[in-house]
Amino acid sequence: MNLIVARAPFRVSIAGGGTDLASFYERDYGLVLSTTIDKYVYVIINRRNPLFKHGIRLSYSPLGRVREHDVGQSMDEPFSYPIRVSYSSTENVQSANEIQHPIVREALRLLEIDEPMDISTMADIPAGTGLGSSGSFAVALLQALHAFKGESVSTEQLAAEASHIEIDLLKRPVGKQDHYAAAWGGINLFRFHPGGAVSVQPVAAAHVTEQRLFPCLMLLYTGSCRDAASILAEQERNTADRYEDLLIMRNYAREIEQMLRDGFETAQFGRALHETWLHKRTLASRISNPRIDRWYERALEAGALGGKICGAGGGGFLLLVTEPEKRDAARRALADLPELAIAFERRGSQLLLG
Repeated sequence: MNLIVARAPFRVSIAGGGTDLASFYERDYGLVLSTTIDKYVYVIINRRNPLFKHGIRLSYSPLGRVREHDVGQSMDEPFSYPIRVSYSSTENVQSANEIQHPIVREALRLLEIDEPMDISTMADIPAGTGLGSSGSFAVALLQALHAFKGESVSTEQLAAEASHIEIDLLKRPVGKQDHYAAAWGGINLFRFHPGGAVSVQPVAAAHVTEQRLFPCLMLLYTGSCRDAASILAEQERNTADRYEDLLIMRNYAREIEQMLRDGFETAQFGRALHETWLHKRTLASRISNPRIDRWYERALEAGALGGKICGAGGGGFLLLVTEPEKRDAARRALADLPELAIAFERRGSQLLLG
C-alpha cells in the first residue's frame, strides 16, 4: 500500500511532571501520572513513484517545534477564529540529511530511510500548549515510518526511539513522559529509573477515569503558546535547589493513583492537584505569571477545587478540577478563556492505514 496514516494522542500530565527529567531521575527515580485524551497528531506518508524524481517532500504546520528557528515565535490565539486555512511549510529535498525539520530528519536517519516519499502532518491542537505535542508527533511519525519499512514495532520501542530522538540526538531539555504517554495511551503511572529505563503501570480502574475523573476536569485555553524548552532548561538547572518540591510532586503522583484505585473523591483529588501546583510554580521563574495567577484565583473563588498549568507552564492550557455543579460558575468566572472539551482515550499510537 502506498498510503500510510498514523496517529498518536495528546496527554494531560496529572502529577509528577519534572521528575521525568534526567537531572532528577538519575539522582532518584521519577514518577509521573498522566492520561491521554481524544485529541491527536496525524502523520500521513505517501510512497512516491521514483519515476517523478528521487526525493522527499515534507509538508507540516507549526507542530512540535518543527524547526529550531521557530522557537519563541508567537502562536497566540490559534482558536480565535472559526475557520483556519493553513498553507503549511514545505520542504523538497533530495536526501533525508537535507531536511530542516529536526524530528523528521533524525527519525529518517535513525530508521535508515532515504526513499522517495511525501510526509504530511496535522494535529487537533497547536504546539506549545502543554499537552505534549512534540512527543506525540515523534511517536506518530515513527509509527508511520516503521510501517513504511514494512516493520512491526512494539509500544516500548516507539516510546524509547521517540525519547531518544528528542533527548539524546537533538539534546532538548525535555522529559520522557510525553513519548511514553503517547505510545501507551490510557492512564498510567510511569516510573523513570536511574540509567533511563522506564516502567509502565496502567491504572486498572479505567472506568473510574471515564466516569469520575474526566467529568470533573476542565481544560481552558489561556490564549498563548510558549517555548517549553527554555522553561525546562531553567527547571533542570534548578533541580538541586528544588529537589524537595520535586519529591513532594512525585509523592502526589502515587497518592492520586491510589485514589483512582481505592475510591476517587473529587474534593480530595482537587486538593492534591492544588498542592502540586503550589510546588510546581517554584521550579522555574516562568512557569506561572500574574495573568495565570489571577485566572487561577478567580477559578478557586468560583468553586474550583484545584488545578495547574499543563506541561512546562507559562501559557497553554489551564487544567481545573470542579464538582459538576460548580462547572458553570467556573466557566462564568473565566469567560475570557475558551474551554476545550476532552474525553478519555484508552489507546496509544495507532496505525490507521497502511
